[in-house]
Parts: sequence; C-alpha cells; structure tokens
Amino acid sequence: MAQQGDDNLFKKIVAHCKEYGFVFPSSDIYDGLGAVYDYGQNGVELKNNIKRYWWEAMTLLHDNVVGIDSSIFMHPTVWKASGHIDAFNDPLIDNKVSKKRYRADVLIEDHLAKIDAKINKEIAKAAKRFGDAFDEEQYRQTNGRVLKYQEEYDTIHQRFVKALEENDLPGLKKLIEDCEIVDPISGSREWTDVRQFNLMFATELGSTSDNAMKIYLRPETAQGIFVNYLNVQKSGRMKIPFGIAQIGKAFRNEIVARQFIFRMREFEQMEMQFFVAPGTELEWFEKWKAERLRWHKALGLGDEKYRYHDHDKLAHYANAATDIEFEMSFGFKEVEGIHSRTDFDLSRHEEFSGKKLRYFDPERNESYVPYVVETSIGVDRLFLSVLFGCYEEELLENGETRVVLHLPPALAPKKVAVLPLVRKDGLPELAMEIVNELKFHFPCDYDEKDSIGKRYRRQDALGTPFCITVDHESLEDKMVTVRHRDTMEQQRVAISELSDLIDKSVSMKSLLMKI
Repeated sequence: MAQQGDDNLFKKIVAHCKEYGFVFPSSDIYDGLGAVYDYGQNGVELKNNIKRYWWEAMTLLHDNVVGIDSSIFMHPTVWKASGHIDAFNDPLIDNKVSKKRYRADVLIEDHLAKIDAKINKEIAKAAKRFGDAFDEEQYRQTNGRVLKYQEEYDTIHQRFVKALEENDLPGLKKLIEDCEIVDPISGSREWTDVRQFNLMFATELGSTSDNAMKIYLRPETAQGIFVNYLNVQKSGRMKIPFGIAQIGKAFRNEIVARQFIFRMREFEQMEMQFFVAPGTELEWFEKWKAERLRWHKALGLGDEKYRYHDHDKLAHYANAATDIEFEMSFGFKEVEGIHSRTDFDLSRHEEFSGKKLRYFDPERNESYVPYVVETSIGVDRLFLSVLFGCYEEELLENGETRVVLHLPPALAPKKVAVLPLVRKDGLPELAMEIVNELKFHFPCDYDEKDSIGKRYRRQDALGTPFCITVDHESLEDKMVTVRHRDTMEQQRVAISELSDLIDKSVSMKSLLMKI
C-alpha cells in the first residue's frame, strides 16, 4: 500500500490517473488550466460511488437527515452576511528570487511537519531497536534529541497560533524568517511582506453593463443550506434535531493551488448541516465527530492512516472544530472538517434579510435560532485519499510486479470484467451473453484484447474486483472461472450463480453496514 515519504508515489498516482482514465488535466490539448481537472470515464464512476456512499450514509441511515440541491449563484447579500466578502482571505507571501507565491501559513505548517517527522523518525528507530520492551511515552519524555525537537516545535507552534489569532501578518513573516524557511524552488530566503487575498470569484448578472449586479460563484455549499433551512423545516415538518445534506460544486480563486486534485479552484463538497437546540451543540459535535471517523474507517484503507486534528485557530463562527486527516505521501492532510458553527450563520441571515429564521420548540415551549454542527468533506480530497490508500505495486512470487488498486468493491468503477479466453470458437458470444445479463445489476467491462495475463493486469490497475474468464469448458458445463483481484485466487462458478456471488461483495449495503 502507499507509504508516506515515497517521493515518487505522488507522481506515479498522477500518471496512473491519466493512463487509466481517472483524472485528466482540464483543457489538456491546450496544455491545461492551472489547478483545474476533469474526471475521466473511470474517475467519474469512482467519484459518483464515493458520493453515493456519503449520500446514503447520511439520508438512509438517519431518518432526520434530508437532502437538497441549492444553486451556485446566490444573492450577493448572502456572502456579506456570511462574512465571506470581508473576511474570506488567505495570507500570501512571494519569494523575490523565484517570483513564486505561497500561503504563509502553509509554509509554516510544512516546516512544523518536518520537525514532527524528525521526532517520529527517532521514535521509529528506537522502537525497532528495543522491540516489545519499547515505551514510547517514556522515550518522548526522556530522550534528549526528541525533547529538543519537541521544544523547537512547541515554540514555533505557539508563535504561529498567536499570529493567526491576532491576524498578525508581520508576525507571520518574522516567523518564516526566524525559522529560515526557504523557497522550495530557488532556495532563497528573500521574502516579501505577507498580505491578504480574497478567494471569491466575482462575475456579473444582468443583460447590460448599466444594470448588472455583481455576484459571486459560491466558495462553499453551506450557505445554500442555511438560506433554505426554514423552507426545508416547514415543508418537511422537521423537528430539531435534524440535518440537511448537500453535494455540490464550489469555487475558490486559490493562488497557491497544488498537489494535483488536493487543492483546486473548482471542486466538489459533501456537506451536512445539523440543526440543534442551543446548549446541545457540543454534545452533537462529539457524536458527529465519532460517526464521521467510523464512516471513513469503514472504507478499509487502514485505521492507522486517520487522525483527528483540532484547529489551532477557530473560525469566527465556531466554538469547536476538528479535522479528520488521512496519511498521504506528503503527510497527514485534512479530508473532512467537523465544526460547531453556533448560531452565527442563521443569526446573520436573519439580521441581513430581515426575515425571522427561528424555530418553535414545543418541548421547550420557546422560539430560538438553532445552533449548527457541520460535517464537510472535499470530494476530490477524499478521491485522492482513496487512491493513496488503495494503490500498490505488488511484487509477485515469480519476480514480476503488478500495479493494483485495492478499491473497496462498492466504490470500484467496474465491478466485473468478462474475458473470453480466445476470440473464437463461440467464447466471445457466450461472454457477451454473460455481460448482457450482469449489466442490469453491475457496471461491467468486456475485454478480448491481448493475453489473459495482460487483461488481468489491466483490470487490477482499474481496481475491478472480479474477472470472469470464459473458456472452452464453459460451453459445455456452463461454468466460468472467477478471479479475485486482491488475492488473485480463482474459483469455478456456475454462470447462474455469478450475480449473487458478486452482489455480496460489491453492494453499497455491504459498505454501509460496516459503519
């Protein structure tokens, strides 16, 4: 499986995505468009399956969560009320030699991650040296090198948090200088001042320039839920606590877009806003925090690859915030955020719209503005984390290497590939009969080109859980050979039993029941 620190792994995954139809650079024939990507024929299926897994986990498994699909364009006052027009900024810094622009906070976070990696390296060496007798906690508290690294980390971290909380841009620059952080391209330490940059895309709505209204592409999907909260509550006769889920595109003018689909200018979010009574929000925050981690772990990518990360600086609307991070080749990175947003959003929209957005609680016999607990996933980031968790270059007993995507079967683009052993003697015709029967139940692939071994390898690289080989005996006994992707084991199965065999493994139910 993918391991952190493999410098070539990231490039291999990017190349794999293009070669096998998962992700392409946008406008590729025109040399692409920065930080914008298109999902290919296999990528869109994997992405849709990820979205379906999330959607059904929210709306099927919770009888008090419903979904909506709000518009991308919204009234501009929405973004004034939400604070995005005034405060949706990133702290940017330029290197004077390379002329490249970076997020100042990311430069410092990467520097802290390097110190943390040094600590983990020391601990890993000690664990290997002492074996079962190793006490990690005692080693952290007594080893000189670890204590030195930890002191350095804590000192930088405290200054970093203080600068973020106080919006101290000169303080961020001073910290970058004191840490001797260099430009990764030029190696230079000549930096400009740090300044803020608003991330929203603006456009105009209207037929003429005289009466055009300045509007924005939404930078998040959450506000579409908040402005519809009362519509959903009344039309659905929803009682608090209840949630509203949404999947949709969002747009941010990321100046420092990088790491493939991890940070893009056009991306997709899966968000659920859970409306609760004031005073209960932190209890619900903890419940959703635990449930969301179970959802991720049910994918089977490795429990040790996940961790919580509490925010150093809370957003102006939050009283609690935690990220679920996944270990990719470039470190632990956020894939989902859980936030207790208080009543900030609904109170602001009530203020700016002049409309009452209160809920009458019959149990409390009072009206109030609900508090909100949010769960928010970047679909593209989750897509990338799945690839990192599933990609393997496996060395076989015969000395060959196969590239395989160990995708959860429910997420795989194709569930089964049907392969006639040869392109004659009636085998392709029988294979197509099997495809035409199974395609009403599962996405199928039919492949007759190249040797059977090469076809197996191609399906391994696509993450297809099952390959069905039709041979000459199949014409007589109506049985086929089923090859399992992960183990490469083969079994003889009656054609009439194929649907049941495959369904047990690839149904979304099999994944949802693990949560």
